Amino acid sequence: MEQVTHVQKACAYVTRSTGELLVFDGPGHDALQIPKGTLEPGESPREALFREVLEETGLGTLNGVSHLTTDVWTRRRSPPKRYVRHFFHATVHEPRDGWTHVVTDGGEEDGAAFELFWIDPSSAGEFALDLDAYVHLLPSADGAETAATASD
Repeated sequence: MEQVTHVQKACAYVTRSTGELLVFDGPGHDALQIPKGTLEPGESPREALFREVLEETGLGTLNGVSHLTTDVWTRRRSPPKRYVRHFFHATVHEPRDGWTHVVTDGGEEDGAAFELFWIDPSSAGEFALDLDAYVHLLPSADGAETAATASD
């Protein structure tokens, strides 16, 4: 039997007061992504969330952070590699409609330029790595459930 590798990930659904969701295009990505990354040794998922959002977007202040769900997602079947993904929602006050952020964390994405922008979560479509799986759990701008939630 093959050894299964489990990698802990923190995933951030970051929204602003309009209810729009922060996403990015980056080098080597086949679809839209959200800020996310691997937990470092001794780091909690919540700590990783703050670090990853800062590294990948430049945003240093998150408000109303809440844990939405945790799942196990299979990245690769052979040899088995699974991600234990911790999804969070946070809000930010961000007036820019889009910006470019260059990653400077010293890791494998160091120097990569991410093109960040906002989208309507109800028309998000599919993200890379199935990162859109829980967009339906986000509150709408008026505090009501999103249309996707109402149909679940």
